Amino acid sequence: MSKRTKRIIYLFIGLVTLAVLSYFTFRILKPTEEQPFDALSFAIEDTNSINKIVITDAYSRTFELNRSGESWVDKNGQCVNKEGVHNILEAVAKIQFKAYLNEKAEKKFYDLMMTNHIKVDFYQNGNFSKRWYIGPNAQDHNGQIMVVEGPNKEKSKKPVIMSIRGIFGIIEPRFFADPRKWMCTGIFNLESEKISKVDVSFSEENYRNFSIENFGSNFSVKSKGIALSAVDTSNVIRYLQKYKRVNFESANYELNKVQCDSLLKAVPFCTLSLTEKGKQSPVVLKMHRIRVNEPQENEFGELVNMDMNKFWCVLPSKEIVKCQYFVFNHLILGDVYFPALSSQFPKQNIKKLVPSTKKTK
Repeated sequence: MSKRTKRIIYLFIGLVTLAVLSYFTFRILKPTEEQPFDALSFAIEDTNSINKIVITDAYSRTFELNRSGESWVDKNGQCVNKEGVHNILEAVAKIQFKAYLNEKAEKKFYDLMMTNHIKVDFYQNGNFSKRWYIGPNAQDHNGQIMVVEGPNKEKSKKPVIMSIRGIFGIIEPRFFADPRKWMCTGIFNLESEKISKVDVSFSEENYRNFSIENFGSNFSVKSKGIALSAVDTSNVIRYLQKYKRVNFESANYELNKVQCDSLLKAVPFCTLSLTEKGKQSPVVLKMHRIRVNEPQENEFGELVNMDMNKFWCVLPSKEIVKCQYFVFNHLILGDVYFPALSSQFPKQNIKKLVPSTKKTK
């Protein structure tokens, strides 16, 4: 075979190879009737442009998150769980394609996900950007079967398995519409100089009642309207500094509506009222003991039908949350800071209000 013939054959083979590659490239990139929208277009790398997220869960509950400056709030402008928002933004920035499903599985999961899914709408700069449909977990529990819908409501008909880059696990737990999970746990976060007045009152043990007024250069500490003697200013400041970070432990996942209504009507064992400087209305917390079926032993060896570590607290919003005595004893036991207060206690009553001084998990 001559050199000229060989060149022609090599050239022919090269042209055929190029034609085949071009054909398959065209088939991959060309939109088809089965795939009118990019089935892998889930990510939004510029998370700073996201200003609104709406989550609808499988129970048709909806929760809306809105960007407000450097923070996020719910649709009513209330604080939301920062960690929850961070987890969502991390997911939308780092989401990546993991695997395709076979044709049989595609149809099965597409039909399933149109009736049972978590739906997440993302808005960028005020405009609808895309919608995620989050379906079942991947078999290896590393990723999620998902479908994406674009800004013009064009929906991929090809469910795919997506994962989060650099993280092993499923995606679904990051997206929830239960408002209790979005609650900020913070109750107070105040510098001492921002506090104008604190009033603590007990329904049954009123000898524990005390109040503090902050006049800037000096303080007034009273019990039942009478000024306490020999008050150490440093102790007043130390007490007020306890309001720097005060959080509740968890939202209410235990009491039903009837029980909540009953609790709201009950007399609290302690009421704490705090007024910030420059504000007219105080923040009022109402505390209720938690009764238990199995008696618990207090630090004096007595068995009592009361949780020794936690109590219910009614917030100003009427939300009921669970708190720890470990946190609130520093705020409601005034005799720790003002010894003159304990001189008013009945002689036969030398016990602390609650025995728990250990933080519970």
